[in-house]
Amino acid sequence: MHDITIVSIIFTAALALICIFLILTPFFKWQPLFSYKVNHPNLFSTKESLLTTLNELEFEFKMDKISPTDYKILKKQYETEVANIMKEEEQLTHVRADKDLMAEVEREIEEQMKMYKHKKGEGK
Repeated sequence: MHDITIVSIIFTAALALICIFLILTPFFKWQPLFSYKVNHPNLFSTKESLLTTLNELEFEFKMDKISPTDYKILKKQYETEVANIMKEEEQLTHVRADKDLMAEVEREIEEQMKMYKHKKGEGK
């Protein structure tokens, strides 16, 4: 009645493997193949959106829309991301402050050198 071709067998096997993979994936903790790190200058908006997400997560947990286990996992994940962003902001602030401080020190050294050269020239 029906002729089974190689193409249909391969297609059916591939479809079955994909279904099995998708069914079993939630049972394993997979490490991401690629890690995406946000390195844009607008860390403040990213931090604000994460904090908003944390508030929404807590609201959904109180409304019993999320299980306690999922709530704890997601809360820890978002809090870690917020902490990392806060550390990045702090490092950027220190780098800017250090550059400003170094520029001021260099300016003072140049002024002192000019004064020294001027006094040395007057002494002759």
